[in-house]
Amino acid sequence: MTPMLFVIAAGVGAVSRHLVGQIGCAWVTLLWVNTIGAGLLGVVIGADLSAGATTVLGVAFCGTLTTFSSFALEARLLGWRRGSLFAVGSLACACAAASMGSTLV
Repeated sequence: MTPMLFVIAAGVGAVSRHLVGQIGCAWVTLLWVNTIGAGLLGVVIGADLSAGATTVLGVAFCGTLTTFSSFALEARLLGWRRGSLFAVGSLACACAAASMGSTLV
């Protein structure tokens, strides 16, 4: 059952990421998606879930919702200065969200 749930969760995460990306500016929506995904991952890690549930929610859903490849591409497209600020800000927001998510559980 876990492989099927993994595929479904990965599909939902990827489609969610795509739909949010259609809303506005690429780097802004990417910052929001990665921050929310990191917060959800913090909740998943902090909760006392089974290994299967952690894999499905953490790796499949949160992993496809947040995308490192889009993060790297946006940082590159923004140029050296703005891309560096985006990278630092994005990492700071993601770390803070993950910490808050795991603390709240």
